[in-house]
Amino acid sequence: MHTLSRTDARRVAVRAQLLDAHRPTGMFEVVRHLTLVQNDPTAAVAPSADLVLWGRLGFSYSPAQLRDALDEQTLLELHGFIRPPEDLALYRAEMADWPGRPPLREWQEDLHDWVAANNGCRLDILARLRADGPLTARELPDTCVVPWRSSGWTNNRNVTKLIDLLVQRGEVAAAGRRGADRLLDLAERIYPDEVVPHEEAMRIRNERRLRALGIARERAPVCPGEPNDVGTAGEPAVVEGVKGRWRVDPELLDQTFTGRTALLSPLDRLVFDRTRIAELFEYDYQLEMYKPAAKRRWGYWAMPILYGDRLVGKLDATADRKAGLLHVHAIHQDVPFNRAMTAAVRREIEDLAEWLRLTVAPESTR
Repeated sequence: MHTLSRTDARRVAVRAQLLDAHRPTGMFEVVRHLTLVQNDPTAAVAPSADLVLWGRLGFSYSPAQLRDALDEQTLLELHGFIRPPEDLALYRAEMADWPGRPPLREWQEDLHDWVAANNGCRLDILARLRADGPLTARELPDTCVVPWRSSGWTNNRNVTKLIDLLVQRGEVAAAGRRGADRLLDLAERIYPDEVVPHEEAMRIRNERRLRALGIARERAPVCPGEPNDVGTAGEPAVVEGVKGRWRVDPELLDQTFTGRTALLSPLDRLVFDRTRIAELFEYDYQLEMYKPAAKRRWGYWAMPILYGDRLVGKLDATADRKAGLLHVHAIHQDVPFNRAMTAAVRREIEDLAEWLRLTVAPESTR
């Protein structure tokens, strides 16, 4: 049982996420180590995946590298996350078990029944992709006999929902983009043939997730997309001042730490688990883009500010590409900035603007 201070735990987490002073050397190295990068198109400053990669690589990274990798399928997208192709073998057994292993929950049975009721549309989509793929969702036929009912935005979006489920079943896969539209093709043309047995795959996924997070809970609440917990991977640990037990990657312990300053995407894996950053970093954060403007504390796309092993504030900024300006609306300080912190954050903002080929707007908060 390892006993860590909060500082120790934070440094393990920062080092694991490749956000200490020792920068990695290439995009593929980053994606393979992190295991995934969320591919969200919101671009108030820049798309999240580009911000994540720039935060690790700096000026050596260009968004064109990621676009080319996805088009050439040297990186793949699954469930909204960009992943190394070899990792897809770890998900194939789970796909084959869709909608889950018995006993099924009621919502899983409902999904199974809806796909079965629309099997004709499923076959039409697969046939169209086989003949003409890759295609966008709007180029695929909607021959569903039972519409998808939802209280949300997917109501009656039959093809959109059916494609999502066919991706979960391992029959359809993302195949790059045509402009802003995602391309789809038969998974058999894209995914590796290898299938890792389910139990072994879950063990490896937990181990790789812990290597990327450094420290995590054995069990955590279910969240959309990728889990935040790691099962029995690594070794047990406690963190002083934090209730409960953790799992830690022992290879990241007892190492020297040199930090740096970084501006993070709100979807960055370091901050994505809001409970974890509250416990380890004592940092309060929410993504407020879905809140009315009057109810936002920090801004539409407020970027967490990392300084060394601490999360010290939020940057509220937007990119105006037509005007060639990066507008800095506010720099929210969770702790009072000293001169060194202020200078480091300003340099990082200037670097962000330069990387975006923008100029920091004259009226911006300084």
